[in-house]
Amino acid sequence: MTAIPTDAELARSLDGDFTSSHAEVNGVRLHYVSGGSGAPLVLLGGWPQTWWQFHRIMPDLARNYHVIAVDIRGMGGSEKPGSGYDKRTMAADIRALVRHLGYDSVNITGHDIGAMVAYAFAANHPDAVRKLALVDVAHPDGNWESFTLLPGPGQKPNREEGMTLAIDSVFLWWFAFNQIEGLPERLLAGRERILIDWLIHYQSKDPSRIGERDRDIYAHAYSTPEAVRAGNAWYQTFTRDIADERGYAPVSAPLLGLGASGNYRVLNTVLPSKGHNVRVVEIPDSGHYIPEENPQAVIEHLTAFFQ
Repeated sequence: MTAIPTDAELARSLDGDFTSSHAEVNGVRLHYVSGGSGAPLVLLGGWPQTWWQFHRIMPDLARNYHVIAVDIRGMGGSEKPGSGYDKRTMAADIRALVRHLGYDSVNITGHDIGAMVAYAFAANHPDAVRKLALVDVAHPDGNWESFTLLPGPGQKPNREEGMTLAIDSVFLWWFAFNQIEGLPERLLAGRERILIDWLIHYQSKDPSRIGERDRDIYAHAYSTPEAVRAGNAWYQTFTRDIADERGYAPVSAPLLGLGASGNYRVLNTVLPSKGHNVRVVEIPDSGHYIPEENPQAVIEHLTAFFQ
């Protein structure tokens, strides 16, 4: 693996005068990259990536918004404490960061695990959210309790040539793998890039859209036992997250869902009951990693939604 740029170097490489910073909030040290001017727009990423997953959309969004891409608790340049990985607590992290930055309310977008945190932010801090966008994933709810350990009809543990990317054909084995305490960090030691490559190949429509440098950045971010443990902890709290979600009222803020392929169908079924003003859009020509696979569509939809 070649030398990996620091977060500060990566931030400076983006158009929009981006800077890398840290803040001590809610008992945890969070890393974030910010730039641009205008209304605040918070971006929260997911596993197994970092804030860098938004690098293709940040410069364009920064023309109209103060973009704040956050490494959530346990991710990248943020602290990796031993607890606090339920999405309600992680939403409280973001609420505290928003206050630290001098804002009463923000627009917020989350992808993957970040989408779960973004929804928990809107559900628990309705006064702090202007509009909410969820990319390809919803918050864990009772439906997740029916996930099985065996592939269902049409599900395959490996992606075949020409495989249609749809949630009902994806076997989510890592949901179980990440539940195991102490083992993943030992098995993945020195092999993080293998996992990154496998996930990108399995969940991307065109894996080549996420290049070698990007993959190296993500592999480096999960190259310590602490980083693997923290990423696993986001999954190990799903039972708690499901219980918390049962107590949430539908969010009052306008809610936009962006889904690729089969995930669009899932979001279009699930999200209307999660808010009072919901719109779900299908993003074409993309797999799960939408901000990197079809950044222009994300830019256009977010810009129109948050204006």
